[in-house]
Amino acid sequence: MSFPLLTATAALPAIGAIATAAVPAAKRTAAKWLALLFSLATLALAITVLVRFDPGGDRYQLTESHAWIADFGVRYELGVDGIAVALIALTALLIPFIVLAGWHDADPLETGSRRWRPTQGFFALILAVEAMVILSFEATDVFLFYIFFEAMLIPMYFLIGGFGDRAHEHGEEKAATQRSYAAVKFLLYNLAGGLIMLAAVIGLYVAAGNFSLPEIAAARASGELEMSTNTERWLFLGFFFAFAVKAPLWPLHTWLPNAMQESTAPVAVLITAVVDKVGTFAMLRFCLGLFPEASKWATPVVLVLAVVSIIYGALLAVGQRDIKRLIAYASISHFGFIVMGIFAMTSQGQSGATLYMVNHGISTAVLMLIAGFLISRRGSRLIADYGGVQKVAPVLAGTFLIGGLATLSLPGLAPFVSEFLVLVGTFTRYPVIGIVATFGIVLAALYVLVLYQRTMTGPVKPEVSAMPDLRVREIAVVAPLVVLLVLLGVYPKPLTDVVNPAVEHTMSDVQKKDPRPEVEAAK
Repeated sequence: MSFPLLTATAALPAIGAIATAAVPAAKRTAAKWLALLFSLATLALAITVLVRFDPGGDRYQLTESHAWIADFGVRYELGVDGIAVALIALTALLIPFIVLAGWHDADPLETGSRRWRPTQGFFALILAVEAMVILSFEATDVFLFYIFFEAMLIPMYFLIGGFGDRAHEHGEEKAATQRSYAAVKFLLYNLAGGLIMLAAVIGLYVAAGNFSLPEIAAARASGELEMSTNTERWLFLGFFFAFAVKAPLWPLHTWLPNAMQESTAPVAVLITAVVDKVGTFAMLRFCLGLFPEASKWATPVVLVLAVVSIIYGALLAVGQRDIKRLIAYASISHFGFIVMGIFAMTSQGQSGATLYMVNHGISTAVLMLIAGFLISRRGSRLIADYGGVQKVAPVLAGTFLIGGLATLSLPGLAPFVSEFLVLVGTFTRYPVIGIVATFGIVLAALYVLVLYQRTMTGPVKPEVSAMPDLRVREIAVVAPLVVLLVLLGVYPKPLTDVVNPAVEHTMSDVQKKDPRPEVEAAK
């Protein structure tokens, strides 16, 4: 193709970020509409990428390659496989809803000693994150990927620390302190992971002589490039550590509950449904693609960490008093399932993990955005401050229930398909791990249903008796996502057709085949 479609898909939100930031402060509404228009235009380009992509074609398609830093072998090299296409589509789909959901989250407001940052800055930062995430999914040059993997931390830091949640039970001064703490913790954890990865990226260049993922993988497969066992393992650990922080995987997860608690609901969705997916995606593309033997060597330990994440996150979600922290710990549990599916080294597990990234993004967006609408009405994140909401706001309560049921992977909703594939794929090779992970499903049902019971049912508390139901804008945010949850739950084939060929390539990278069934099929 002569038209650089992948570059355009990432460049459009970047241009939108600059244009939105340049809008005068007095034109707040214009900035909002401009951001929304750029996000919708990016979605149109992402759909074009999805349509142009041929699942049965080459592994990396719509490729672009240009010399950049020739002396060090760094190229501006882009290409997408089925996994990247699915995640680009997810990112581009969610951003317009994030913009709509946060329509009033950054309106100027002076409370005590604090003044909100300009409205246009909030939406410009969201578009900047979108551009960097999309480029991370597209980059096939390792150094190029690293730049945007790290650069997205800057706008996310300001979104968490500068545009935090207004609902806080301890007052404005305490809220500002906790927002700053959450933003700094997010930054330090991810910078630490990034610095270790930088050392591994340099080590990869020393060992391979370039940064091109397709070239390195081809050289490894043909035997032209050989790494010593220790070199490959150390490089794998450097990459995996950074991705495990971003994912996040236990015990590197502790920044996530603070970040999601102190962020506005749309920014919390941006963190867990969009940004964190870069970590799990990179495990598939770079850890397994560049270091197949080290990935197999590390599999037992990674699977144990994944199962601990599943059970630990679910257990802590059960005991939370704060709605946002509960959803954050639930996400940690879900990321455990994703990592488990990746390292189960089966086609069902890796297909399920990829579907889980997409489906978790949609279901978490529904649940967190509805929680944000609920919190903005009551002015509190505490579960104990609610009760009887379904009697005064039935549409809000109903969509909250759908988001919760999707989170616990109810059959008929999209996350069920992905969780089932992950468990089946894990059980065929590691039955004990699969059995233990199944307890995470039971705990998910517990924390979701208890949350709904305590907030939505029972007597109507006086503080929520006048709570308005969802408004037109809010319904426009959640209704399409709910429809998508149902559609992908009953008919996931369009997504699996895109993903499965890429998974086959990944399985070939690590030279793994699915275990044969113990019971032969009837003739």
